[in-house]
Amino acid sequence: MTSSAERVPVTSLAPVAPIAAALRRFIEAMPKAELHLHIEGTLEPELLFALGQRNRIALPYASVDALRQAYDFSDLQSFLDLYYAGAAVLQTEQDFYEMTAAYLARARADQVLHAEIFFDPQTHTERGIAIEVVFAGIARALREANAAGFSSAMIMCFLRHLSEADAFATLDAALPLRAQYADLWCGVGLDSGERGNPPEKFARVFARCGELGLRLVAHAGEEGPAAYVSDALDLLHVERIDHGVRSEEDPALMQRLARERIPLTVCPLSNLKLCVVDDMRRHNLARLLQAGLAVTVNSDDPAYFGGYMNANFIAVAEALALDRRQLAQLSRNSFNAAFLPAQAKAALLQQLDAFVAADSGMQ
Repeated sequence: MTSSAERVPVTSLAPVAPIAAALRRFIEAMPKAELHLHIEGTLEPELLFALGQRNRIALPYASVDALRQAYDFSDLQSFLDLYYAGAAVLQTEQDFYEMTAAYLARARADQVLHAEIFFDPQTHTERGIAIEVVFAGIARALREANAAGFSSAMIMCFLRHLSEADAFATLDAALPLRAQYADLWCGVGLDSGERGNPPEKFARVFARCGELGLRLVAHAGEEGPAAYVSDALDLLHVERIDHGVRSEEDPALMQRLARERIPLTVCPLSNLKLCVVDDMRRHNLARLLQAGLAVTVNSDDPAYFGGYMNANFIAVAEALALDRRQLAQLSRNSFNAAFLPAQAKAALLQQLDAFVAADSGMQ
């Protein structure tokens, strides 16, 4: 991800050894929050095929296995092409509900206690699916989970490869639903391909969302340069940076991120699958953490990238030799960065602290 890392030959890197069983159990049981999760990216091939058949949508793959074999991406755009094609099977409120419920079951199994879920209305409205259908299906699953003790919120994302006018139109279409989903819809984000789509393209949209009191996040510094991270902060006035791994290219930016405790929602397996990094041992997550940044671990689009939350934590623990203290700090960062009232945040942090203390007492 950085020029210095790229000069390190792969052969010089230490081999990855499986983590000890006790550390794996620690990761699997540790309370977590997920802050960077695209709900359309949780559409597993089996459900994708089932929805395609139910809605009579022809897929260009003969089987689930054939579809999985297509998950060999060269960059972000090669993934997005497949991602948008797969979303075509989502037609009804029930489809969005089933997709979201399936993710929630996986998240809760990984001891995720709170999730802030990205969704892309434009992916669906441009196919003729009403925005009301998208909101209703996702929200129904989240409300069911919340009633059972989970915690969740919705972050509506604008697609940056589309126009500013399209983003404004999406915001205008969504705002009449705000009161209906006030318990869930907390903010807006910016996703899709960074190349050729700088943050400044959406400055006016984000200014309007800020005036409306919506929380602001944006993808930056994944394939785009460190300057996109700075621009997301200065022009979009976001509170969190999604990805942000290329921030390391700018020492002044790194100091700012550490000083202002601006969270980075890093997605390790996504970075590997999309060739942002060519080997997990090269990932800069541990360096970012060591530099005092508020780094978090997330799964991004887990159906496509090979792992939900625990798989991401295990991957970095193995490749970067992270210990319990560092892993717990990553989780603590995620709770601190969540868009939650102070009391709710404190309760989740208390659960994490109790877990860490109990684990320390057993060692």
